[in-house]
Amino acid sequence: MTKLKFYGAAREVTGSMHMIEKDGYKLLIDCGMIQGKRKESFERNRNLPFAASDVNAMILTHAHIDHSGNIPTLIKNGFRGSVYSSYATKDLCRLMLPDSAYVQLKDLEYVNKKRLKQKKKLFEPLYTIEEAEASLDHFVQKNLGETIKFRDDIEAFMLNAGHILGSNMAVVKLHEKDREIKVGFTGDLGRKSLPILLDPDQIKDVDYLVIESTYGGRDHKPIGAAYAKLAAVVNDTHARGGKLIIPVFAVERAQEVLYVLNKLFIDKLIPPMPVFVDSPLTVEVTEVFKQHAECFDDDMLKFIADNNNPFHLELVKYTQSVEESKAINDYDGPCIILSATGMCEAGRILHHLKNNISDPRCTVLIVGFQTANTLGRRLVEGEKQIKIFGDPYSVQAQVKVINEFSGHAGQKDLVRFIQSAIKLSAGRLKKVFLVHGEESQQEELKIVLHDAGIMNVENPAFGEEAVLSGE
Repeated sequence: MTKLKFYGAAREVTGSMHMIEKDGYKLLIDCGMIQGKRKESFERNRNLPFAASDVNAMILTHAHIDHSGNIPTLIKNGFRGSVYSSYATKDLCRLMLPDSAYVQLKDLEYVNKKRLKQKKKLFEPLYTIEEAEASLDHFVQKNLGETIKFRDDIEAFMLNAGHILGSNMAVVKLHEKDREIKVGFTGDLGRKSLPILLDPDQIKDVDYLVIESTYGGRDHKPIGAAYAKLAAVVNDTHARGGKLIIPVFAVERAQEVLYVLNKLFIDKLIPPMPVFVDSPLTVEVTEVFKQHAECFDDDMLKFIADNNNPFHLELVKYTQSVEESKAINDYDGPCIILSATGMCEAGRILHHLKNNISDPRCTVLIVGFQTANTLGRRLVEGEKQIKIFGDPYSVQAQVKVINEFSGHAGQKDLVRFIQSAIKLSAGRLKKVFLVHGEESQQEELKIVLHDAGIMNVENPAFGEEAVLSGE
């Protein structure tokens, strides 16, 4: 019997983790970190919902921490198999996993000082930097379309997902006597015409489709709208003499924003001002981008061919040390600050928010999805009193949102992708599973799919399993 189990990103956005079980073999798809309320997240991340030593192998769709961040925990708990990924994904994880450990250590140092005074139990990191670095020894890199053979009756290959650098979809093939079962996992599905990256491929000829649904309830305006909106926010903040603070994910979002800022500066649509990229990880990730031109679309390649480096301008200043980061607070005048993490839950962005969130001259610009129970989500929802490192702050800075930068497919994109998968599977597709989305978004998407005549759609809850059958 072959089963598909949903252990993460089930009616929520973070912590992606799904498992195929066939005749004693266990194949894990992603092992992501759950992000949200600190205590609850730590407990869920620390206590895996299965025995790690029983897992035979894993496919990693991409490097984002909500898909990769718990791999060191998996290995720490006894996993001894291989983690299959693209070449770019491993290169990114070489930076991101140790950085995840470092951020945990630094944040907990700050938090635990208060807990010690309050005589509360101290939090511990999920894993150390050394454990994160050692986890890279389990990675095996594969090209798009290359067969990954687990055993005679189980194999897989990867397609381009177009979400971030090196992001892939996975198609798993399971052989049972005279029949075959094919399961497609989108991972995080990108959008067409995003800056920098090639457009996503299309999954076809599958029996089951596991697809993300982050924006299942709404659409994005064309990416071109982001240029005008970003210019307007920059110009307005500059006129007020304030700082524009942009929480970014070190992978993709930071590079996309730099790409657009570069074009706006070149076209003189925004005034000259310093751009501080205050995230050592972002600096290193940007170097990885330069090494993987195989992921770039034609526009990006042409931009480079015209002797433009989208990541480096005289106005862009990359900071590395804590001292350089602190010095940004002393800068007197309008500037732009890009800092991680993108959901405002950890890292240097918290210090920039602490120092500027109560200044009405400043703007906080949200350019990525903010999951429930994060500080970023509370800002988007308009809360006027927030806590940073446990201390209360009044939100007097303007908070703006630009959703057009999103690297996730919108509702129409998802519907078109599913319709194409059905058509290209020639009646073979039995069921669509919606994952990586809040339940409200999934329910809206299900309604739209039902209206389009697609009835075989489920959004499994945590721990649910499905029995898979072939043709």
